[in-house]
Amino acid sequence: MTIGWHFDNTYSKLSETFKEEIKPIPVKNPELVILNEQLAKELNLDFSNISQQDLSKLFSGNILPEGSHSIAQAYAGHQFGHFTMLGDGRAVLIGEHLSNKNQRFDIQFKGSGRTSFSRRGDGRAALGPMLREYIISEAMHALNIPTTRSLAVVKTGENVIRDQFLPGAILTRVAASHIRVGTFQYIAAKQNLEELEILVNFTIDRHYPNLKKSKNKALDLLNVLIDKQSELVVNWMRVGFIHGVMNTDNMAISGETIDYGPCAFMDHYDPQTVFSSIDEYGRYAYDNQPKITKWNLARFAECLIPLIDKDEETAVKLATDAINNFENIYETRWLNMMRDKLGLFGEDKNDKKLILDLLDWMKINKADFTNTFCYLMNIKLGENKIYLNQEFTNWLELWHKRVNLNNLNNKHLELMKSVNPIVIPRNHKVEEALKTASEGNIKRFNDFLKILQTPYENKSNILDFQNPAPITNEKYQTFCGT
Repeated sequence: MTIGWHFDNTYSKLSETFKEEIKPIPVKNPELVILNEQLAKELNLDFSNISQQDLSKLFSGNILPEGSHSIAQAYAGHQFGHFTMLGDGRAVLIGEHLSNKNQRFDIQFKGSGRTSFSRRGDGRAALGPMLREYIISEAMHALNIPTTRSLAVVKTGENVIRDQFLPGAILTRVAASHIRVGTFQYIAAKQNLEELEILVNFTIDRHYPNLKKSKNKALDLLNVLIDKQSELVVNWMRVGFIHGVMNTDNMAISGETIDYGPCAFMDHYDPQTVFSSIDEYGRYAYDNQPKITKWNLARFAECLIPLIDKDEETAVKLATDAINNFENIYETRWLNMMRDKLGLFGEDKNDKKLILDLLDWMKINKADFTNTFCYLMNIKLGENKIYLNQEFTNWLELWHKRVNLNNLNNKHLELMKSVNPIVIPRNHKVEEALKTASEGNIKRFNDFLKILQTPYENKSNILDFQNPAPITNEKYQTFCGT
C-alpha cells in the first residue's frame, strides 16, 4: 500500500522493562467509521487509493503497515491517589512515524485487545467512548490546546460487555509520545538507576533536545514539565474543560492532553463541577485541576531524586523548591489568561478582584461559562435576561473602566476573540452525536465535528450549538469505557 508511512521506532529498542512486544489481536469484521483526512495530510499520509476494506483492516490491526513494530508500554500510576503498576492494557503502539518535516509521532491502536498489562480487562473498547475521544481531542486541537489527536475509528464487528452489550471499536491515536509521569514511576519502582537514567535521556532526546548539554538533566526536566503542565492546565481552565481522570498515568511528559475518558466541558459555572462517574469525592473537579497537577508533579519529582543529586537531602531540597514554584508560575499564567479573556491590557492592582467578582457572580447565578464571555464580546445569544442582573451591570461598569486602560485602538475585542471560544463540545450535543453515530448514522457526528473545527468564528449556523442544556437536578455523568 503506497500510503507514505515512515517508521523509525526508538522506544521499542529499549529494554524489556519498558514494554511488551505484542501484536493487535485480529478482529472479526472491521468496518471503518471515520478517517481524519486533515490529520492524515498533516502526517504526509495518503489513503486516497486504499479501499474501504483495506483501510478497515489497517486501522483494526488485522494488517500492520510495513516498518511498524508493535508494543504495549509499561507504566504505573497513582489512580485517585493510590499507586498501581499498570501498562497498556488495551492499546498497542504500532510505531513512531516521521513526517516530511522530521516530526515524530506515536501511532497507537486503542482497543486492540488484551496484553500482559490488562489485569482482568478484556483489552477492548466500545464505539461510543472511542468516538468521544475522537471528537473531544479534535475539538481541543481546534481550541489551540496541546493534545493527542485521532486519526481513525473502526468498528470491530464484535461486541464488548460493559453494563450491556456494546459495539466494539478501535481508535487510532496520534501523540507526540506516550511517555507519562507513570512511565517514570514504573521504572523508579523497579529501583534500577541505570534504566531510570536511560529514560531521562530518552525523554530529553525525544522532546527537549535543548537539555542535552544540561549539567543537571533530571532537575531541568522537572522544571520543564512544571512549566509545560502549568501552561496546559491554564488552557483547560480557559475553556472550562474538565479532564476527569488526572491520574499520574494520564499526565504526558510532552505536555499534551492525553486519555479522554470521563471528560467534559462545563456549562454553567461551578468550580466544583465533576462529570466522572467514578470521582465520588470531587478529587478531579474543575477547580482542583491546578492542585492535582502540582501533586502529580511532586510524584514525578520523587522518581528523579536519585538523579538530581547524589546527596538525597540536597536532591529533595532542589526538587521541593522546584515543585513549590509551581503555584507562582500557575497563578501568573492564570491571571494573564483571565486578563486576555476579559480584554485587559497591561496590569492593574485590582485585576484579580475584578476577575474573581465575575466568577463569583457566575457561580451564584449559574451563568454559562462560555456564553458569559461571548456576551462581553457582543455576540448575540438570544435572550440574555440573566445579564440584566443589577450586580452584573455594576460589575460591567467597573470592567468597562478597566478595559479603557491601555486599550490602544480599541483592540480588546480582538484579544478576547482570540482566546474565548464561541462554540465548545456541549455535553448534550456530544451525546446526541454519539447516539446517532453508534446507531450507524455518522452525519450528525461529522456536522458537529465541522462546527468544532472553527470554535472562535461566529457563524450563522452555530446558534443551536451555543445553547447549554437546561439546568436540571439530574447530574451529567461520563464514564471511562473500561
